[in-house]
Amino acid sequence: MTESSSYPDHDEDDHDHGGPLAELVTVRDWLRYAVSRFNRGGLTFGHGSTEAFDEAAYLILHTLALPLDRLEVFLDACITSEERPPLLEIIDRRVDERIPAAYLTHEAWMGSFRFYVDPSVLIPRSYFGELLDEAMGPWVEDPDQVGSALDLCTGSGCLAILMAHAFPQADITAVDLSTDALAVARRNVDDYGLEARIELIESDVFSALGPRRFDLIISNPPYVTAQAMAELPAEYRHEPELALAAGTDGLDIVRRILAQASAHLTPKGILAVEVGHNRDLVEAAFPDLPFTWLASATDEGKVFLLTRAQLPAHAASTP
Repeated sequence: MTESSSYPDHDEDDHDHGGPLAELVTVRDWLRYAVSRFNRGGLTFGHGSTEAFDEAAYLILHTLALPLDRLEVFLDACITSEERPPLLEIIDRRVDERIPAAYLTHEAWMGSFRFYVDPSVLIPRSYFGELLDEAMGPWVEDPDQVGSALDLCTGSGCLAILMAHAFPQADITAVDLSTDALAVARRNVDDYGLEARIELIESDVFSALGPRRFDLIISNPPYVTAQAMAELPAEYRHEPELALAAGTDGLDIVRRILAQASAHLTPKGILAVEVGHNRDLVEAAFPDLPFTWLASATDEGKVFLLTRAQLPAHAASTP
């Protein structure tokens, strides 16, 4: 029996008879309750929040339609009888079904950018967020000189949208193999009014791009190893396996990108690919490639960069 199964359906009865819900009066009370439930439930975080308190605060503020950055002001505000059932439901679902918070609220954030998400796409979390905030400097010397850019494995379209803001003169192409993911990307592109600048294409890596070339290609592809897939916490199993799994060593898609990228870069173009904690695997698989590992404000060694000239010679074609 779950904790929630002991609660009456109607919180008016709780108020009349002193039941459990009646004891949760203020935002502070609900925050304490949610944190306790999350800790007792042994939840795994990492889809926007890193701890129970932050995730509880986010879910409560979102459900109450309160500003996400104003918790302190509302801590002692009373919760109405109409507001209690939705709060209880979202807390219960987070614990009982282990659904990530972003799928419960259908929103995810990267810095100040908000995106719609559902289980057909990964919940946005990429080291490219910080790198694009700096317009990929110093590797991109002048953001205004980027005329074309490609986001491989775009998912929700979040990185394509960040690219459109970082490189204001660029036409952006965003591709994904999943039609469901592209539908989510379309919604986000439309929300930001970028229909004229971001083209969405269904493609298995470069397969549908023909001879197109780009000044910049970035990709946050599937890169989870088979062993890591077998050990994923329940929260991560709500995400599409297609966007996570990449073979025994997690490099199935990375190999294809490295083999084909040169043919899709302009002569001075650059390729940047996120591989998470797989740096050692990448360097072991490609010992002859001169990877540059990028550093952001919070981490390093998770994204590699190569110029077109540094990519495998056999994959290159004439400009």
